[in-house]
Amino acid sequence: MTAESSHLEGPSGKKSRKNFPAFCRFFGTFLLIIIIAAFLPLTIPGLMGYQVYEVVSGSMEPEIPVGSAIYVKGEEPEDIQENDIIVFRRNESVITHRVRENHHEEKEFITKGDANLGEDMMPVTYYSLIGKVEFHVPFLGKLMTLLAGTTGKIYAAILAIFGVLLRLLAGVFEGGEGE
Repeated sequence: MTAESSHLEGPSGKKSRKNFPAFCRFFGTFLLIIIIAAFLPLTIPGLMGYQVYEVVSGSMEPEIPVGSAIYVKGEEPEDIQENDIIVFRRNESVITHRVRENHHEEKEFITKGDANLGEDMMPVTYYSLIGKVEFHVPFLGKLMTLLAGTTGKIYAAILAIFGVLLRLLAGVFEGGEGE
């Protein structure tokens, strides 16, 4: 037996073989947890009745920075108060602005973006209302948009497969230790 082979069979060789499956299992589990945690802000709010949007313009700064995730809950138009921040549709756009006035008789809102100089030129009809902003998280919108896109889903799937393969590899190495 050479010195080299006896060195591999020594206690340090067995220890490193025991550590490798544990590392694979830990890292694989860690990847899976990270992927699940990254998608929670997209899925859990929907179960709680919220719609989530990314803020893409600076009209509500500094209150709501560009790239924020806003969590919007449906609200009866009559219950919207002055200074509430609402989300509404205008043509093909989804807009987030603050309510200046709620005209119940005309069934419309007068709105203004915090960073804009004046009120919006056109009133917002009750029919256009999506809901009221309940809260927002800065920077999270950009991450959520990335994850919700095709590229983000592909990366998440690859990482999930890699995590599962690491866990399977750990099982293979643990099964082979009994020899």
